[in-house]
Amino acid sequence: MQEYQVKFETLTIGHTEFYIRSLRDRQQYYDPDGVAERANIPPAMWSLFGLVWPAGLFLAETMTTFPCNGKRILEIGCGLGLASLVLHRRGADITSTDRHPLAETFLEENLALNDLSPLPFHIGSWEESDLELERFDLIIGSDLLYEVEHPALLAAFIDRHASDEVEVIIVDPGRGHHSGLNREMAGLGYRHETAWAQQQDVREQLTKGRLLNYRRGVQ
Repeated sequence: MQEYQVKFETLTIGHTEFYIRSLRDRQQYYDPDGVAERANIPPAMWSLFGLVWPAGLFLAETMTTFPCNGKRILEIGCGLGLASLVLHRRGADITSTDRHPLAETFLEENLALNDLSPLPFHIGSWEESDLELERFDLIIGSDLLYEVEHPALLAAFIDRHASDEVEVIIVDPGRGHHSGLNREMAGLGYRHETAWAQQQDVREQLTKGRLLNYRRGVQ
């Protein structure tokens, strides 16, 4: 029996409409078997994967025109997978990953709602070094830096799954830990640039939003 409530909405990303199934609000919680608890997802954060966030919209919007031909792409902490949906519709080689036990279910349903075929998904946390993931040429994610320890964990995860020539795009809404990620990535040999959210409709919600761009081995 489903013990959480959902809603359906239509989002225009780029010039394309996507039909999205998400949680109704932040008050939803359902973990009868303790799967989320064992994954260190507290009740207060359980619902965050299943909501549409401005940072996720900004990443998805960015991916509507981002060069992707011939690249193996990984979306980290995909949640509802908006950026993955955009890239998959463009024909990109996209793999998604998240630690939430329901992320794959919501991603599969949103793919089906938009008449898209399944795409590779892996569940697991950043601490795990044995995920069945290869190396990627483009690694993307949004709103990932919630805690002070996240920059080090995220940087190490990225580096384990990055090709020798790689570009990394992380959209951060300003939770205060982006400078830590900059330091960690620089220590691993990545160059860094920052750009601000430009789309006006997103900018109004993402007032401190920044796009963090890291590169190694590419111009």
